[in-house]
Amino acid sequence: MQIWAAAQQEIASSEVDINANLSETALRVIQGNTTTPMVRYSHSDNEYDSRNIDSLTFNNLKKREKLIAQFTSEYKPLEIKYGGQIIQTIYYGNSPLINKLKYYPAILILILLLLSIAIYYFNQTAKSAEQNKLWAGMAKETAHQIGTPLSSLVGWTEILKSEDVNPEYIEEMDKDIKRLEIITDRFSKVGSMPKLKKTDIVAETHDAYDYLKSRSSKLINFSIKVPTNPIYVNLNSQLFGWTIENLVKNGIDAMKGKGDISVVVEMTGDNALVYVTDTGKGIPKRNHKKIFTPGFTTKKRGWGLGLSLAKRIVEEYHNGKIRVLKSNPKEGTTFLIAIKLSDTI
Repeated sequence: MQIWAAAQQEIASSEVDINANLSETALRVIQGNTTTPMVRYSHSDNEYDSRNIDSLTFNNLKKREKLIAQFTSEYKPLEIKYGGQIIQTIYYGNSPLINKLKYYPAILILILLLLSIAIYYFNQTAKSAEQNKLWAGMAKETAHQIGTPLSSLVGWTEILKSEDVNPEYIEEMDKDIKRLEIITDRFSKVGSMPKLKKTDIVAETHDAYDYLKSRSSKLINFSIKVPTNPIYVNLNSQLFGWTIENLVKNGIDAMKGKGDISVVVEMTGDNALVYVTDTGKGIPKRNHKKIFTPGFTTKKRGWGLGLSLAKRIVEEYHNGKIRVLKSNPKEGTTFLIAIKLSDTI
């Protein structure tokens, strides 16, 4: 622009002094500037003209004044003098190319940021997939290992039935054997898509509740509130019962074996809702999402599997949602499970 102004000054001088010779270089410099927007004010004529500016913008007085103010804030106006007097003032701003170049670093940083996020997300997904595969493999192997002694227990129970043994003992053993069979079946289903069928979630929740209540310490006060009418959802009973057990056992651990556990089932809109509440020490808000991550645990001897399995069962197998509804040290923690109602007849 300084070279352009010098060329403009030579032209202006030639216009004042008719005897001056105009160089070809000055003409080329003037004609070569086809991008820089500028407004030229002639002091002698009190007139404005422009280059590389839309005529509608330039001819509008308010827009022209605003444009001049913008140019003045960007660059110091160039003054063309002749004989010690200012004959022209040139206001100029950035060309469209320069304006674009100003944003390129920001765009580049944004692209790098998005690329970093994508790489991080890919690594986390790959890590999570690897962990899920590991847990699924461990679960299936556990089911396989339990199967052998379980078969022997079934045989020994049949032998005891033929002996003079208190029937109540055998009945209790049968219950535990059936329970082990259910647990084995649960572990064998991890890593594969289970079959869902139309089931009353009220009855299934009550069954899981009754079993946990009968097998838990008397220091735990259990309460349940369910509707009298059935609520049907597409469910895998064994895996859903496992989810309730994991939430209840997690609450018992948080209460250190003493406190209140409440289970509530209700229907809202298109969803069946199950609330599991304990009076434990609560979960810090920063960990509300982390607790569902495989391997994450705050327990000294925990594996971090219970809640991650619960999340997988509810969200991946049943297309539902599970989250921490509320949690604080005074009121404990409430987990919420939401599963869509069955639309099958």
